[in-house]
Amino acid sequence: MPRLDETAHGVFIISVTPFTEAGAIDFASVDRMVEFYLERGATGLTILGMMGEAPKLSVAESIAFSKHVVKRLAGRVPVVVGVSSPGFAAMGELASAVMDDGAAGVMVAPGGALRTDDAVFRYFGQVAETLGGIPWVLQDFPQTTGIHIAPEVIRRVVQADPSCVMLKHEDWPGLNKISALREAAGMRRISILVGNGGLFLPEELRRGADGAMTGFAFPEMMSGVYAAHKTGDEERASDLFDAYLPLARYELQPGPGLAVRKYLLQKRGAIASAAQRRPAMALNAREIAEVEFLLVRQERQLAALG
Repeated sequence: MPRLDETAHGVFIISVTPFTEAGAIDFASVDRMVEFYLERGATGLTILGMMGEAPKLSVAESIAFSKHVVKRLAGRVPVVVGVSSPGFAAMGELASAVMDDGAAGVMVAPGGALRTDDAVFRYFGQVAETLGGIPWVLQDFPQTTGIHIAPEVIRRVVQADPSCVMLKHEDWPGLNKISALREAAGMRRISILVGNGGLFLPEELRRGADGAMTGFAFPEMMSGVYAAHKTGDEERASDLFDAYLPLARYELQPGPGLAVRKYLLQKRGAIASAAQRRPAMALNAREIAEVEFLLVRQERQLAALG
């Protein structure tokens, strides 16, 4: 499968990891989920991300899951694998294994107590050495990592390592960061895909993002918004986005957000069970009722759009 490069664009869905009620990886649901994502416009898949419950898997399970997904998607769309780890040995082992299996690239978030710009820059220099030329995505998600990466530091990382081909942008507020990166003098152009459940997707696309890399349970919203944007129909892009926004906002809640996403994916037939690996949160009756209320409103708004 071709390797990831700076031209990547469209919608790379952040995949959940399906589990059985007993806690094992549900490979039958993996197959169904992958087809579900593709049928709704995914141009790539990202697995073992933060919302994929990657820290709850062993290295062996991570490799087995990646191998299964890559084999299922061989020759169709690229697969990016999250390999973030507290230690570089585990990161390098997983990255080498998934690339040998046919992944297109890997994704790395900053780790450790990085308190200065120079410390962040040095960290990603060690990431590049560990990966040894494997194309990689810099995941910028300070809400979770607690590490804020200034645009100038991203520029330095990109200029120092040609194998850094993409930024997964999840800073919030982050619109001005996208503009700063696109306008940075002398910066090599890389792909920028955005996260945060797609909550700012229309604005981010207009600022210069190349698409989305996130995991909203309705990927057709993101692929539809992206397609409308590419044809210059910003009104259509925004109208479509607005119809899904209340549910996207509800799904993005810290804490129960993954439970909401898996509930919706199960309801839509993508996975057999909404089970999570422990530690886990389950939706209560009131939360389920709120999701169902939003679903009814969403269907009505989509019908009005035609």
